[in-house]
Amino acid sequence: MFGAKTINRHAALMNRMAETLGVDLTEAIGDGRLPAEAWREAVVRCTGCSDPEGCQHWLADHAEDETAPAAAPGYCRNRDLMQSLRVALAEE
Repeated sequence: MFGAKTINRHAALMNRMAETLGVDLTEAIGDGRLPAEAWREAVVRCTGCSDPEGCQHWLADHAEDETAPAAAPGYCRNRDLMQSLRVALAEE
């Protein structure tokens, strides 16, 4: 299994990815669009990322963007989840 350091690292990466994409995970969890179990599964999925360092660089490259990128990078294991949350939150 994964240690706390790994889980925390990937939870932080996932939260930064959501923020960069304009997805408010707190809102999504609060209104039930993202159940807590699904959030935990997404964090675990993120721990299987083949390029967490690349993710950090991608996030840094987009940190100052005026508008959110269209989507997470292709290697993001939560790309579809982020996109569906982004669409769902935008439809409000």
